Amino acid sequence: MINVSFLQELMNTVAEQGRHYLPWALRGDADGDSIEALAAALTSSRGEASGVVLARELLSRYRTASVDEKRTFFRFLAESLQPDREQARVAAAAFAKDPSDATLMRLQAAVESPRQEFFRRLNLAPGATAEIVALRRDLLRQPKGDAALTAALAQVDGDLMHLLYSWFNRGFLVLRRIDWQTPAAILDKIIAYEAVHEIQGWDDLRRRLDPADRRCFAFFHPSLIDEPLIFVEVALMAETPEGIADVLQEERKSAAVPLMPTTAVFYSISNCQEGLKGISFGNFLIKQVAEELAKEHPSLKTFVTLSPVPHFARWLDRVRADAAAGVVTAADRTALATLNDPEWVEAVAAETTLKPSLMALAAHYFLQAKTADGRPVDPVARFHLGNGARLERINWLGDASRKGLVEAHGLMVNYKYELKEIEANHEAYANEGTVVASRAVRSLLRRDDKARAPSDVKKLPAPIRKAAVEEI
Repeated sequence: MINVSFLQELMNTVAEQGRHYLPWALRGDADGDSIEALAAALTSSRGEASGVVLARELLSRYRTASVDEKRTFFRFLAESLQPDREQARVAAAAFAKDPSDATLMRLQAAVESPRQEFFRRLNLAPGATAEIVALRRDLLRQPKGDAALTAALAQVDGDLMHLLYSWFNRGFLVLRRIDWQTPAAILDKIIAYEAVHEIQGWDDLRRRLDPADRRCFAFFHPSLIDEPLIFVEVALMAETPEGIADVLQEERKSAAVPLMPTTAVFYSISNCQEGLKGISFGNFLIKQVAEELAKEHPSLKTFVTLSPVPHFARWLDRVRADAAAGVVTAADRTALATLNDPEWVEAVAAETTLKPSLMALAAHYFLQAKTADGRPVDPVARFHLGNGARLERINWLGDASRKGLVEAHGLMVNYKYELKEIEANHEAYANEGTVVASRAVRSLLRRDDKARAPSDVKKLPAPIRKAAVEEI
């Protein structure tokens, strides 16, 4: 195998030696040599050698550009690099008159955005893929005040996403285990990118990686060396945990480490690259990690998550304020008043006064509250249900940390990956929006909600429908 760093050095040498291919007006560092001028030259260039040099020069200028200069550049991409509408009209008319393969190819060529070819050429520069991902991160952070510009930039993002889907195809991803022997540069990024349960320094990281009952896996891409795309932290346990404290407790007795673990708990999944937002790696990651763990520990029979509910508190605030919605009852309002006390979690009475209302509302949130397109309002639920998991259990005070209380009033959720049911669950969710849930979760629904549940159950595949009907 050819060393990647050698190839990068070779490409850098080609780019440096090829500076004389730059148009004379674009050599040097004069203020007049704008990113837009380089972009125009790159799109009009025909030679590959000059393309490499132009792409490297453009990325170099972009790195040092101000926020305003980057916004101007994005505006240029939005307004200047568009398909020729007249050519598209003529090609469409020709295809309508003669729908042959030849006219279809001409139509496809006419409507393809020049931005896609621009980004392909930009990717010729050494190390360009990582910089293009960073460029998209900047694009996503653009202010949304100007509606017309926002709509135009959405077109730029659409073209870029079209290419990133191809460049970060599952076939290019490499699964690597992260352990205490992993290079420090990568471990440092694991600490920085952890988005679910903050890692409190190197000692905390070691507690998550080094013990025999802990695992961490990440996806990498050949073009982003030592940059994880997404990683998952796993605890090997004897049973499904109800709270994150059971997983992250600082001291665990050796007797608590199962010699033959039966349960793999995916307790944190973190996306690392903001510029790849919208490109899903998690579904492949969970399934491949489950396969790897099953090979390593044949005793593993249960694969579950311990997941946060990051939007539940905000949703509850909205439905409490909307009396017309009829979701929150008068009894709920009395019980939920307990949440006004910052120390409510310490109150002995909270479990008897608050828990019934909060758990019933949580069941409604997961099983009945939907977005405009009929999907669950919770983003974590959409992710796991879309991957074929089952909503297994809602955990009272699963996360009593400040973050957990602020975002979800302490609730956490277990999603179960039943390997034999994953495909059927996925199809039911993808085709009908069906939320496959356990008896324990459905039993939390109030009578009115349960009356609505059977219509959802009818959409389930036959083997799962039978069990669900029995549960209801």
